[in-house]
Amino acid sequence: MYDFIVLGDWLEFAVRWLHVITAIAWIGSSFYFIALDLGLHRDRNLASGADGEEWQVHGGGFYHIQKYLVAPDQMPGDLIWFKWESYATWLSGFALLCLVYYLGADLYLVDPNVADIAVWQAIGLSVGSLALGWLLYDTLCKSPLGENPTTLMVLLYLILVALAWFYTQVFTGRAALLHLGAITATIMSANVFMVIIPNQKIVVADLIAGRTPDPKYGKIAKLRSTHNNYLTLPVIFMMLSNHYPLAFATDYNWIIASLVFLMGVTIRHWFNTRHARKGSPTWTWAATVVLFLIVAWLSTAPMFRAEDTEQVQLTPAGQKYAAAGEFEEVTDIVLGRCSMCHAAEPGYDGIPWAPKGVLLDSPEHIANWAREIYLQAGVSHAMPPANVSFIEPEERAKIVSWFKGAAG
Repeated sequence: MYDFIVLGDWLEFAVRWLHVITAIAWIGSSFYFIALDLGLHRDRNLASGADGEEWQVHGGGFYHIQKYLVAPDQMPGDLIWFKWESYATWLSGFALLCLVYYLGADLYLVDPNVADIAVWQAIGLSVGSLALGWLLYDTLCKSPLGENPTTLMVLLYLILVALAWFYTQVFTGRAALLHLGAITATIMSANVFMVIIPNQKIVVADLIAGRTPDPKYGKIAKLRSTHNNYLTLPVIFMMLSNHYPLAFATDYNWIIASLVFLMGVTIRHWFNTRHARKGSPTWTWAATVVLFLIVAWLSTAPMFRAEDTEQVQLTPAGQKYAAAGEFEEVTDIVLGRCSMCHAAEPGYDGIPWAPKGVLLDSPEHIANWAREIYLQAGVSHAMPPANVSFIEPEERAKIVSWFKGAAG
Protein backbone atom coordinates (compact mmCIF):
# COMPACT_ATOMS: atom_id res chain seq x y z
CA MET A 1 0.00 0.00 0.00
CA TYR A 2 2.85 2.38 0.82
CA ASP A 3 3.99 2.14 -2.82
CA PHE A 4 0.65 3.59 -3.86
CA ILE A 5 1.13 6.44 -1.39
CA VAL A 6 4.39 7.41 -3.09
CA LEU A 7 2.79 7.03 -6.52
CA GLY A 8 -0.16 9.09 -5.28
CA ASP A 9 2.17 11.86 -4.25
CA TRP A 10 3.72 11.87 -7.72
CA LEU A 11 0.25 11.84 -9.29
CA GLU A 12 -0.65 14.88 -7.21
CA PHE A 13 2.57 16.58 -8.35
CA ALA A 14 1.83 15.77 -12.00
CA VAL A 15 -1.73 17.10 -11.81
CA ARG A 16 -0.54 20.22 -9.99
CA TRP A 17 2.07 20.78 -12.70
CA LEU A 18 -0.59 20.39 -15.39
CA HIS A 19 -2.86 22.79 -13.53
CA VAL A 20 -0.15 25.44 -13.33
CA ILE A 21 0.73 25.04 -17.03
CA THR A 22 -2.84 25.35 -18.23
CA ALA A 23 -3.51 28.24 -15.84
CA ILE A 24 -0.52 30.13 -17.22
CA ALA A 25 -1.84 29.57 -20.76
CA TRP A 26 -5.35 30.73 -19.84
CA ILE A 27 -4.35 33.73 -17.75
CA GLY A 28 -1.72 34.79 -20.25
CA SER A 29 -4.11 34.78 -23.20
CA SER A 30 -6.83 36.44 -21.12
CA PHE A 31 -4.56 39.27 -19.97
CA TYR A 32 -3.24 39.73 -23.50
CA PHE A 33 -6.67 40.06 -25.12
CA ILE A 34 -7.93 42.43 -22.42
CA ALA A 35 -4.86 44.63 -22.94
CA LEU A 36 -5.28 44.40 -26.71
CA ASP A 37 -8.95 45.36 -26.58
CA LEU A 38 -8.33 48.32 -24.29
CA GLY A 39 -5.39 49.53 -26.38
CA LEU A 40 -7.08 49.47 -29.79
CA HIS A 41 -7.14 52.72 -31.74
CA ARG A 42 -10.82 53.26 -32.41
CA ASP A 43 -10.52 56.78 -33.83
CA ARG A 44 -9.49 55.64 -37.30
CA ASN A 45 -11.75 55.14 -40.29
CA LEU A 46 -10.54 51.71 -41.35
CA ALA A 47 -11.23 50.54 -44.89
CA SER A 48 -11.87 47.03 -43.59
CA GLY A 49 -14.77 48.25 -41.45
CA ALA A 50 -13.06 47.05 -38.27
CA ASP A 51 -13.81 48.79 -34.98
CA GLY A 52 -10.16 49.37 -34.10
CA GLU A 53 -6.58 48.39 -34.80
CA GLU A 54 -3.17 48.22 -33.18
CA TRP A 55 0.39 47.58 -34.29
CA GLN A 56 2.60 45.46 -32.07
CA VAL A 57 6.16 44.19 -32.25
CA HIS A 58 7.35 40.90 -30.78
CA GLY A 59 9.76 38.12 -31.61
CA GLY A 60 11.54 40.04 -34.35
CA GLY A 61 8.40 40.90 -36.32
CA PHE A 62 5.49 43.33 -36.55
CA TYR A 63 1.83 42.43 -36.07
CA HIS A 64 -1.12 44.38 -37.45
CA ILE A 65 -4.20 43.50 -35.41
CA GLN A 66 -7.78 44.55 -36.10
CA LYS A 67 -10.94 43.91 -34.13
CA TYR A 68 -14.47 43.86 -35.49
CA LEU A 69 -17.09 45.12 -33.07
CA VAL A 70 -19.54 42.35 -33.95
CA ALA A 71 -18.13 40.31 -36.82
CA PRO A 72 -16.51 40.69 -40.27
CA ASP A 73 -18.59 40.56 -43.43
CA GLN A 74 -17.49 37.02 -44.18
CA MET A 75 -16.61 34.06 -42.05
CA PRO A 76 -12.80 33.51 -42.01
CA GLY A 77 -11.69 30.00 -42.86
CA ASP A 78 -9.01 29.61 -40.19
CA LEU A 79 -10.65 30.93 -37.04
CA ILE A 80 -8.78 30.13 -33.79
CA TRP A 81 -10.81 29.56 -30.64
CA PHE A 82 -9.41 30.28 -27.19
CA LYS A 83 -11.30 27.93 -24.90
CA TRP A 84 -9.35 24.78 -24.06
CA GLU A 85 -6.96 26.70 -21.83
CA SER A 86 -9.92 27.54 -19.58
CA TYR A 87 -11.44 24.08 -19.67
CA ALA A 88 -8.15 22.30 -18.96
CA THR A 89 -7.40 24.65 -16.06
CA TRP A 90 -10.71 23.90 -14.36
CA LEU A 91 -10.59 20.16 -15.02
CA SER A 92 -7.04 19.82 -13.69
CA GLY A 93 -7.91 22.03 -10.72
CA PHE A 94 -10.93 19.92 -9.83
CA ALA A 95 -8.82 16.76 -10.18
CA LEU A 96 -6.32 18.29 -7.74
CA LEU A 97 -9.17 19.19 -5.38
CA CYS A 98 -10.24 15.53 -5.41
CA LEU A 99 -6.71 14.20 -4.87
CA VAL A 100 -5.75 16.53 -2.04
CA TYR A 101 -8.92 17.64 -0.29
CA TYR A 102 -11.37 14.81 -0.93
CA LEU A 103 -9.02 11.84 -0.59
CA GLY A 104 -7.19 13.64 2.23
CA ALA A 105 -10.33 15.07 3.81
CA ASP A 106 -9.41 13.99 7.34
CA LEU A 107 -6.41 16.31 7.31
CA TYR A 108 -7.10 19.02 4.77
CA LEU A 109 -10.88 19.45 4.53
CA VAL A 110 -12.51 18.58 7.86
CA ASP A 111 -11.55 20.11 11.19
CA PRO A 112 -13.76 18.88 14.08
CA ASN A 113 -12.77 22.00 16.03
CA VAL A 114 -14.44 24.10 13.32
CA ALA A 115 -17.39 21.89 12.34
CA ASP A 116 -17.85 18.28 13.43
CA ILE A 117 -19.13 16.94 10.12
CA ALA A 118 -18.54 13.68 8.27
CA VAL A 119 -16.24 13.49 5.27
CA TRP A 120 -19.12 12.82 2.88
CA GLN A 121 -20.93 15.89 4.21
CA ALA A 122 -17.86 18.06 3.70
CA ILE A 123 -17.39 16.81 0.14
CA GLY A 124 -21.08 17.38 -0.52
CA LEU A 125 -20.79 20.97 0.74
CA SER A 126 -17.73 21.44 -1.44
CA VAL A 127 -19.27 20.20 -4.69
CA GLY A 128 -22.67 21.73 -3.96
CA SER A 129 -21.25 25.16 -3.20
CA LEU A 130 -19.30 25.21 -6.48
CA ALA A 131 -22.47 24.47 -8.44
CA LEU A 132 -24.72 26.80 -6.45
CA GLY A 133 -22.18 29.60 -6.61
CA TRP A 134 -22.21 29.52 -10.40
CA LEU A 135 -26.02 29.36 -10.57
CA LEU A 136 -26.39 32.37 -8.26
CA TYR A 137 -23.80 34.38 -10.17
CA ASP A 138 -25.29 33.51 -13.56
CA THR A 139 -28.81 34.39 -12.38
CA LEU A 140 -27.67 37.82 -11.17
CA CYS A 141 -25.84 38.52 -14.44
CA LYS A 142 -28.97 37.67 -16.43
CA SER A 143 -31.17 39.84 -14.22
CA PRO A 144 -31.69 43.58 -14.79
CA LEU A 145 -28.54 44.10 -12.70
CA GLY A 146 -26.60 43.03 -15.79
CA GLU A 147 -27.36 46.46 -17.23
CA ASN A 148 -25.60 48.11 -14.29
CA PRO A 149 -22.10 46.57 -14.13
CA THR A 150 -20.92 48.60 -11.13
CA THR A 151 -23.87 47.66 -8.92
CA LEU A 152 -23.55 44.07 -10.05
CA MET A 153 -19.84 43.97 -9.16
CA VAL A 154 -20.51 45.40 -5.67
CA LEU A 155 -23.22 42.81 -5.04
CA LEU A 156 -20.99 40.00 -6.29
CA TYR A 157 -18.22 41.19 -3.98
CA LEU A 158 -20.57 41.08 -0.98
CA ILE A 159 -21.55 37.53 -1.94
CA LEU A 160 -17.88 36.53 -2.06
CA VAL A 161 -17.38 38.02 1.41
CA ALA A 162 -20.34 35.97 2.69
CA LEU A 163 -18.89 32.84 1.06
CA ALA A 164 -15.51 33.52 2.66
CA TRP A 165 -17.15 33.61 6.09
CA PHE A 166 -19.26 30.51 5.36
CA TYR A 167 -16.30 28.40 4.26
CA THR A 168 -14.37 29.24 7.43
CA GLN A 169 -17.32 27.95 9.48
CA VAL A 170 -17.36 24.48 7.88
CA PHE A 171 -13.85 23.71 6.59
CA THR A 172 -10.26 23.93 7.76
CA GLY A 173 -8.69 27.36 7.22
CA ARG A 174 -6.57 25.92 4.41
CA ALA A 175 -9.61 24.44 2.65
CA ALA A 176 -11.72 27.56 3.21
CA LEU A 177 -9.45 29.84 1.21
CA LEU A 178 -8.80 27.16 -1.39
CA HIS A 179 -12.54 26.72 -1.92
CA LEU A 180 -13.06 30.43 -2.23
CA GLY A 181 -10.54 30.33 -5.07
CA ALA A 182 -12.20 27.22 -6.51
CA ILE A 183 -15.67 28.75 -6.59
CA THR A 184 -14.28 31.89 -8.25
CA ALA A 185 -12.37 29.80 -10.79
CA THR A 186 -15.54 27.80 -11.45
CA ILE A 187 -17.41 31.00 -12.21
CA MET A 188 -14.63 32.14 -14.53
CA SER A 189 -14.40 28.87 -16.43
CA ALA A 190 -18.18 28.49 -16.62
CA ASN A 191 -18.32 32.01 -18.07
CA VAL A 192 -16.19 30.74 -20.92
CA PHE A 193 -17.96 27.39 -21.32
CA MET A 194 -21.57 28.51 -20.73
CA VAL A 195 -21.65 32.08 -22.05
CA ILE A 196 -18.66 33.44 -23.97
CA ILE A 197 -18.04 30.53 -26.35
CA PRO A 198 -21.76 29.77 -26.97
CA ASN A 199 -22.35 33.45 -27.80
CA GLN A 200 -19.41 33.45 -30.18
CA LYS A 201 -20.79 30.30 -31.83
CA ILE A 202 -24.12 32.07 -32.38
CA VAL A 203 -22.29 34.90 -34.14
CA VAL A 204 -20.35 32.43 -36.28
CA ALA A 205 -23.56 30.56 -37.19
CA ASP A 206 -25.17 33.85 -38.25
CA LEU A 207 -22.20 34.67 -40.46
CA ILE A 208 -22.28 31.29 -42.13
CA ALA A 209 -26.04 31.63 -42.74
CA GLY A 210 -25.60 35.14 -44.17
CA ARG A 211 -27.41 36.83 -41.27
CA THR A 212 -26.28 39.97 -39.48
CA PRO A 213 -25.20 38.98 -35.94
CA ASP A 214 -26.97 40.58 -32.99
CA PRO A 215 -24.54 42.87 -31.06
CA LYS A 216 -26.07 41.79 -27.74
CA TYR A 217 -24.13 38.53 -27.77
CA GLY A 218 -20.82 40.35 -27.91
CA LYS A 219 -21.94 42.72 -25.16
CA ILE A 220 -22.87 39.85 -22.84
CA ALA A 221 -19.60 38.05 -23.50
CA LYS A 222 -17.65 41.27 -22.86
CA LEU A 223 -19.27 41.66 -19.41
CA ARG A 224 -18.34 38.12 -18.41
CA SER A 225 -14.82 38.55 -19.77
CA THR A 226 -14.41 41.73 -17.70
CA HIS A 227 -15.48 39.86 -14.57
CA ASN A 228 -12.91 37.17 -15.32
CA ASN A 229 -10.24 39.83 -15.73
CA TYR A 230 -10.81 41.29 -12.26
CA LEU A 231 -11.16 37.90 -10.56
CA THR A 232 -7.92 36.39 -11.86
CA LEU A 233 -5.43 37.83 -9.37
CA PRO A 234 -7.48 36.95 -6.26
CA VAL A 235 -7.87 33.37 -7.56
CA ILE A 236 -4.08 33.04 -7.84
CA PHE A 237 -3.69 34.28 -4.25
CA MET A 238 -6.28 31.80 -2.95
CA MET A 239 -4.61 28.91 -4.76
CA LEU A 240 -1.21 29.82 -3.30
CA SER A 241 -2.58 30.51 0.17
CA ASN A 242 -2.65 26.84 1.19
CA HIS A 243 1.17 26.99 1.38
CA TYR A 244 1.12 29.97 3.80
CA PRO A 245 -0.45 29.53 7.26
CA LEU A 246 -0.23 33.29 7.78
CA ALA A 247 -3.01 33.56 5.20
CA PHE A 248 -5.30 30.68 6.21
CA ALA A 249 -4.55 29.78 9.85
CA THR A 250 -5.78 32.91 11.56
CA ASP A 251 -9.08 33.95 13.14
CA TYR A 252 -9.44 36.60 10.44
CA ASN A 253 -8.79 34.47 7.36
CA TRP A 254 -12.18 35.32 5.85
CA ILE A 255 -11.47 39.05 6.21
CA ILE A 256 -8.04 38.52 4.65
CA ALA A 257 -9.69 36.78 1.69
CA SER A 258 -12.19 39.63 1.34
CA LEU A 259 -9.41 42.22 1.22
CA VAL A 260 -7.50 40.17 -1.35
CA PHE A 261 -10.41 40.55 -3.77
CA LEU A 262 -10.15 44.33 -3.36
CA MET A 263 -6.43 44.19 -4.06
CA GLY A 264 -7.19 42.29 -7.25
CA VAL A 265 -9.43 45.15 -8.35
CA THR A 266 -6.92 47.89 -7.54
CA ILE A 267 -4.05 46.16 -9.33
CA ARG A 268 -6.07 45.30 -12.44
CA HIS A 269 -7.51 48.84 -12.54
CA TRP A 270 -4.01 50.25 -12.89
CA PHE A 271 -3.11 47.90 -15.72
CA ASN A 272 -6.44 48.34 -17.50
CA THR A 273 -6.23 52.12 -17.28
CA ARG A 274 -2.69 52.08 -18.64
CA HIS A 275 -3.62 49.76 -21.50
CA ALA A 276 -6.53 52.05 -22.38
CA ARG A 277 -4.13 55.04 -22.48
CA LYS A 278 -6.18 56.88 -19.85
CA GLY A 279 -3.32 57.76 -17.55
CA SER A 280 -1.46 56.05 -14.75
CA PRO A 281 -3.56 55.94 -11.54
CA THR A 282 -0.69 55.43 -9.09
CA TRP A 283 -3.15 55.72 -6.20
CA THR A 284 -4.13 52.13 -6.92
CA TRP A 285 -0.68 50.92 -5.85
CA ALA A 286 -0.85 52.97 -2.68
CA ALA A 287 -4.26 51.46 -1.93
CA THR A 288 -2.90 47.97 -2.65
CA VAL A 289 0.03 48.47 -0.26
CA VAL A 290 -2.31 49.69 2.49
CA LEU A 291 -4.61 46.70 1.97
CA PHE A 292 -1.66 44.31 2.01
CA LEU A 293 -0.34 45.81 5.25
CA ILE A 294 -3.78 45.35 6.81
CA VAL A 295 -3.75 41.72 5.65
CA ALA A 296 -0.29 41.22 7.18
CA TRP A 297 -1.46 42.74 10.47
CA LEU A 298 -4.61 40.63 10.57
CA SER A 299 -2.54 37.50 10.01
CA THR A 300 -0.73 38.00 13.32
CA ALA A 301 -3.52 39.39 15.50
CA PRO A 302 -3.70 36.86 17.08
CA MET A 303 -0.99 34.70 15.50
CA PHE A 304 -3.03 31.50 15.32
CA ARG A 305 -6.07 30.01 16.92
CA ALA A 306 -5.29 28.78 20.40
CA GLU A 307 -5.23 25.00 20.37
CA ASP A 308 -5.15 22.57 23.26
CA THR A 309 -3.05 19.66 22.07
CA GLU A 310 -4.67 17.36 24.67
CA GLN A 311 -8.01 17.75 22.89
CA VAL A 312 -6.76 16.89 19.40
CA GLN A 313 -8.94 14.20 17.85
CA LEU A 314 -7.43 11.28 15.99
CA THR A 315 -8.62 10.94 12.42
CA PRO A 316 -9.69 7.45 11.24
CA ALA A 317 -6.33 7.08 9.51
CA GLY A 318 -4.56 8.46 12.58
CA GLN A 319 -6.16 5.81 14.78
CA LYS A 320 -4.61 3.12 12.61
CA TYR A 321 -1.12 4.60 12.85
CA ALA A 322 -1.42 5.27 16.59
CA ALA A 323 -2.29 1.62 17.17
CA ALA A 324 0.58 0.28 15.07
CA GLY A 325 3.72 -1.23 16.53
CA GLU A 326 6.74 1.06 16.97
CA PHE A 327 4.46 4.10 17.38
CA GLU A 328 5.93 5.00 20.76
CA GLU A 329 9.46 4.89 19.33
CA VAL A 330 8.46 7.01 16.35
CA THR A 331 6.72 9.47 18.66
CA ASP A 332 9.95 9.86 20.64
CA ILE A 333 11.89 10.41 17.39
CA VAL A 334 9.48 13.03 16.04
CA LEU A 335 9.18 14.83 19.37
CA GLY A 336 12.97 14.94 19.63
CA ARG A 337 13.76 15.84 16.02
CA CYS A 338 10.75 17.76 14.72
CA SER A 339 8.65 19.29 17.48
CA MET A 340 11.08 22.10 18.24
CA CYS A 341 9.72 23.73 15.05
CA HIS A 342 6.39 21.98 14.53
CA ALA A 343 4.77 23.11 17.78
CA ALA A 344 2.17 25.62 18.88
CA GLU A 345 5.07 27.57 20.41
CA PRO A 346 8.24 26.59 18.49
CA GLY A 347 11.45 26.48 20.49
CA TYR A 348 13.81 26.76 17.52
CA ASP A 349 15.40 30.18 17.18
CA GLY A 350 13.95 32.17 14.29
CA ILE A 351 10.82 29.99 13.86
CA PRO A 352 7.87 32.00 15.23
CA TRP A 353 5.18 29.52 14.15
CA ALA A 354 4.91 25.95 12.93
CA PRO A 355 5.98 25.67 9.27
CA LYS A 356 2.97 25.18 7.00
CA GLY A 357 0.80 25.09 10.12
CA VAL A 358 1.78 21.46 10.79
CA LEU A 359 1.94 20.58 14.49
CA LEU A 360 3.92 17.51 15.60
CA ASP A 361 4.05 18.15 19.34
CA SER A 362 1.74 15.37 20.54
CA PRO A 363 1.13 11.68 19.77
CA GLU A 364 -2.24 12.59 18.26
CA HIS A 365 -0.71 15.09 15.87
CA ILE A 366 2.03 12.66 14.90
CA ALA A 367 -0.47 9.89 14.13
CA ASN A 368 -2.66 12.24 12.09
CA TRP A 369 0.29 13.45 10.02
CA ALA A 370 1.77 9.97 9.52
CA ARG A 371 1.71 10.10 5.73
CA GLU A 372 3.60 13.39 5.56
CA ILE A 373 6.12 12.27 8.17
CA TYR A 374 6.73 9.11 6.13
CA LEU A 375 7.19 11.02 2.87
CA GLN A 376 9.14 13.99 4.21
CA ALA A 377 11.39 12.32 6.80
CA GLY A 378 11.26 8.66 5.88
CA VAL A 379 11.28 8.21 2.11
CA SER A 380 12.96 11.54 1.38
CA HIS A 381 15.32 13.63 3.51
CA ALA A 382 13.35 16.85 3.05
CA MET A 383 12.75 17.11 6.78
CA PRO A 384 14.32 18.33 8.92
CA PRO A 385 15.73 20.97 6.51
CA ALA A 386 19.47 20.43 6.07
CA ASN A 387 19.04 17.83 8.83
CA VAL A 388 19.44 20.59 11.43
CA SER A 389 18.25 18.30 14.23
CA PHE A 390 20.69 15.52 13.19
CA ILE A 391 18.11 12.77 12.64
CA GLU A 392 19.94 9.47 12.25
CA PRO A 393 19.51 7.03 9.31
CA GLU A 394 18.28 4.43 11.80
CA GLU A 395 15.57 6.82 12.94
CA ARG A 396 14.43 7.43 9.38
CA ALA A 397 14.35 3.67 8.86
CA LYS A 398 12.22 3.32 12.00
CA ILE A 399 9.70 5.83 10.62
CA VAL A 400 9.51 3.88 7.36
CA SER A 401 9.10 0.58 9.19
CA TRP A 402 6.34 1.97 11.41
CA PHE A 403 4.41 3.47 8.52
CA LYS A 404 4.68 0.36 6.33
CA GLY A 405 3.59 -1.83 9.21
CA ALA A 406 0.47 0.26 9.76
CA ALA A 407 -0.29 0.74 6.07
CA GLY A 408 -0.03 -2.97 5.38
